[in-house]
Amino acid sequence: MTDRKAAPSHRTGAHGAATLMVLVSAMGFSTISIATVIATRDGTPLTTVVIGRFALSALILFPLAGGWQALRLPRAHTAKLLLWGGVGQSLINLLNLSALDYIPAATAVFLFYTFPAWVAIVAAVRGTERVERARVVALLLSLAGIAIIIGAPGAGAIAPVGAALSLAGAWVYALYIPKLQQLQHGTHATAVLFYIAIGVCATLLVYGAVRGTLTWHMSRSTWGAIGWLAVVPTVIGFRLFLRGLASLGPVRTAIVSTAEPFCAALFAAIVLDQPITAPTMAGGALIALAVLMLQRRTTPPASPASPASPASPETAAEDAVDLTRASTVPRRAAAPSPPA
Repeated sequence: MTDRKAAPSHRTGAHGAATLMVLVSAMGFSTISIATVIATRDGTPLTTVVIGRFALSALILFPLAGGWQALRLPRAHTAKLLLWGGVGQSLINLLNLSALDYIPAATAVFLFYTFPAWVAIVAAVRGTERVERARVVALLLSLAGIAIIIGAPGAGAIAPVGAALSLAGAWVYALYIPKLQQLQHGTHATAVLFYIAIGVCATLLVYGAVRGTLTWHMSRSTWGAIGWLAVVPTVIGFRLFLRGLASLGPVRTAIVSTAEPFCAALFAAIVLDQPITAPTMAGGALIALAVLMLQRRTTPPASPASPASPASPETAAEDAVDLTRASTVPRRAAAPSPPA
């Protein structure tokens, strides 16, 4: 009898910790734009910056994971991580950043952050997660919050190519999130991220070689920005995102991730001395309300996955490391931060 009463409380605590991980990852992801702007302002090709980011993150993740012994996985699992993780992450980055050649950043952000709706639709169609009424309301609140923070993006004509690229990025990300959850089964977040990083580097090396957009002659500011991108949004942010995803499931994780634009606005106010406007606070309040609503419903996702294994020493060690923040860029001047 005692065990039955303790289980829901334990599950609620675990979901609360997972929600915090996703929120902190959103803070890390919200710094991608400013670091990318700094890295490319001297003319360094974007492809080179992204390769540098993930190559450096792989070097950092290798000892964190415990070396090759801890990273050994079945060949089939490794191949899936390299292919799905690497190609998927590369495609998300390229689609979102390419959209900025055609549409304003605010419009691109607004279109990309429709991805929680796509995640919910995919989950409902596949029957992998119950999309309850509370989650639908939370989803609508978070989307409304983003719309208020970003502002009405439809003031002018929207180039169809740009809109299509941004929406394609959102749709790919909606498929990518549940795939990431599946790829984590049987291993830990650090190993998953290590192989994704290797997959991204391999994919973009081929892409960059074909397009002739590779160079290693970079300024100190570019190297510094690449270092930031490797550590904060990747090694710290992406690992936290993966671990939160394993507990919350794709739908709840996607909704909580909508805190990213609000985090970007807060960092712009703190670091860049920009004023916090009433729409920013109102939109942030709606997103916060959506997150609180999700905390009231702790129904575990109906994923075909096996239950998560007990925390390992590696996971416990990660908990002590993964709490770092940073600055970001004004939304009007920056790209929508492709998660991870």
